[in-house]
Amino acid sequence: MRASDRDPTARAARVRPFRVLGVDPGLANLGLGVVEEERREARLVASELVTTSPRMAQAERLLEVRVRLQAFVTAHAPHALAIESQFLSRQRDVSFRVGQAVGVVLLTAAELGLSVHEYGPSQVKQALVGTGRADKAQVAFMVRALLKLPATPKSDHVADALALALTHLQSRRVPG
Repeated sequence: MRASDRDPTARAARVRPFRVLGVDPGLANLGLGVVEEERREARLVASELVTTSPRMAQAERLLEVRVRLQAFVTAHAPHALAIESQFLSRQRDVSFRVGQAVGVVLLTAAELGLSVHEYGPSQVKQALVGTGRADKAQVAFMVRALLKLPATPKSDHVADALALALTHLQSRRVPG
């Protein structure tokens, strides 16, 4: 055993905190947020809103989502990805485009070796607010409070992505 292996401070310096990438999927707006946890304390690492224009060809929009997601993952090195599970919308066009974006996210995660964890909207609300019937403002407030942010994220998509990451961190603490 090396001397540095016996030194808890040196060992702790080598162990990177657990990081989760939350993704609020969409083609027009894709919310990304990385949160890390160390000693049950969550902190914001980075967030980004990826937007694509409806004037772009569909394939170009999907490629833009993929390129930006790959760059974000490469820059922030998460251990896992948390994404909102999809439900069928009455607006089939919207559901189809969101589904395509979800496919790009899932493919990119698989290529990069990230485990994927899906959470429904009510699971996120329950985990962060304590009730599955919370509204978006309550969830955004809890994101701000849990991450000790000076302000609520400007984008609802980014707030939702961070909420998903926080939900996954919390689910890891619950014995399965």
